[in-house]
Amino acid sequence: MSDVFISYARSTEDEARRIAEVLRGLGHGVWRDDQTPAHLDYSKVIEERLQSAKAVVVLWSEEAVKSQWVCAEADVARAKGTLVQLSLDGATPPLPFNRIQCAELRGWRGDTKAPGWRQVAASVAELVGSAQGAPAAGSAPARKLSICVLPFANMSGDPEQEYFSDGISEDIITDLSKVAALHVISRNTAFQFKGRHVDLRQAARQLEVSHVLEGSVRKAGGRVRITAQLIEGASDGHVWADRWDRDLTDIFALQDEVSEAIVKALKLKLLPEEKKAIERRGTDSAEAYDLCLMARQYLASGNTDRRGLEAVLRLCRRASEIDPNYARAWALMAQAMATLRFRHGSGGEDGLATAERALALDPDLAEAHAVKAGYLHASDRRDEAHAELGLALRLDPDSFEVRASAGYLYFRERRLKEAIAHYEAACALMETAFSPPGMLITCYAAVGDRQGLERAGKIALERAEKAVALDGHNGQALGFGAGALAALGDAERTREWVARAMLVDPENRSMRYNLACALSLHLKDIDGALELLGPYLETATWTELGHVEVDPDIDPIREHPRMRALVADAWARVDAAKGTRPAPAA
Repeated sequence: MSDVFISYARSTEDEARRIAEVLRGLGHGVWRDDQTPAHLDYSKVIEERLQSAKAVVVLWSEEAVKSQWVCAEADVARAKGTLVQLSLDGATPPLPFNRIQCAELRGWRGDTKAPGWRQVAASVAELVGSAQGAPAAGSAPARKLSICVLPFANMSGDPEQEYFSDGISEDIITDLSKVAALHVISRNTAFQFKGRHVDLRQAARQLEVSHVLEGSVRKAGGRVRITAQLIEGASDGHVWADRWDRDLTDIFALQDEVSEAIVKALKLKLLPEEKKAIERRGTDSAEAYDLCLMARQYLASGNTDRRGLEAVLRLCRRASEIDPNYARAWALMAQAMATLRFRHGSGGEDGLATAERALALDPDLAEAHAVKAGYLHASDRRDEAHAELGLALRLDPDSFEVRASAGYLYFRERRLKEAIAHYEAACALMETAFSPPGMLITCYAAVGDRQGLERAGKIALERAEKAVALDGHNGQALGFGAGALAALGDAERTREWVARAMLVDPENRSMRYNLACALSLHLKDIDGALELLGPYLETATWTELGHVEVDPDIDPIREHPRMRALVADAWARVDAAKGTRPAPAA
């Protein structure tokens, strides 16, 4: 197996070939995508090579910065600690990669004595050598300090306060990521340890970090208590520990203190711009901040039925009333409005105007750009939509909302391999969300990847079962859970879940559609699927019918006479009101 993986945009293929040849000359096994055997699945080979590589060399260029594939590959490498990056034409790596050292190789023609190349070669030698158990001769010095912030335990005695402890953990990860001299493990990797007893020394060794932070949060009666301790991975020794008891209104000052205390304990010095970035919260209102954490938890839970989305709107409206300049409240509100419109056929408030309001307050808010991309795409302004989505991904490739939006946009174009890459990222970024693995079931089934389908099915089922255990009326979880059971071949349990779902929430249109997909694609129950789809199509919106036209789950019944009649009637109804149809998939 090759030690080095080369990631690049197609326009820099000559440079990628030259770099691969020089690295091979240094004795490294090198792989790039021109070596994919014709009989194997392209995306599967890429994933295997990427995961097994000891060093991933990312060649940034103007095209690479815009490439979803290059950004996704760089993201995997960053999480695994195998990223080595260089710029071929002076292009700056997108966020968050611009916080990591990047060698300058503009105009490089193979000179192994060039400073930029020596930097790349030393980094590759260090990663490949250390992965083999001994540093390579002449390798670069040990990598900078690194830390994993484990999810803080909720000590409030109320499971519904989990959103707050998770929010504090995420904010500390975000704050520490702004310190250039510190490598911080991503949220999706850190949250894999949530709810588990963790051997800190083993975790540090597994993640290859120098330090681990663990702590707890207790919120009650307008007061908050945070405890935290910093552990050195190699020795399992306590470096620092502290406890804070404050009024909830002091939460921002408290978060700043925690982050700055960690930096101080690591014997690092904050640069003035880093300190300023850490202290930038978007609002001065602890109440508005708390309301937005609660709203985001609703969205992250996957319970995006009408009931859950309307709760998000109420929370965000209240937050925006408290602080009209809180951009994140407007962005979350826009996301809920967009989902209500595009997934549930609501003709309510305009999420695009709300997203624009958020961007006027904070032009760098990735989630608002993703919402705007969805509206542009629905208006058949695809080039503008992709530009907006590309900006969102550059601003925050670690955003669950952005990745899920990107997956859906590519799904709507039936560009399923691109959709898979983003849904996989979304799946990893939010460990409770069942919608991304549910969408992956459809994508993997359509591209003929049975192994990927079964893996996604198991993840979706596990998450849906947990969600239903917490809320037996979660129609979205019941719908996706039934789909997962059907994909895994359990027909009996599938029918049990379908029956339960229709008893619990018969008016949930999105759930009804998902149940029909499960019956159509996996159980080949044509009559059952059509019975579920009939009422859905009678009220389907223009956007929803566009989704039906491209959804692979509908393929088995697409040409059925009854289905064709239902769809034709639905189009006649919406065309009479709107006068246009969405463009066909590219």
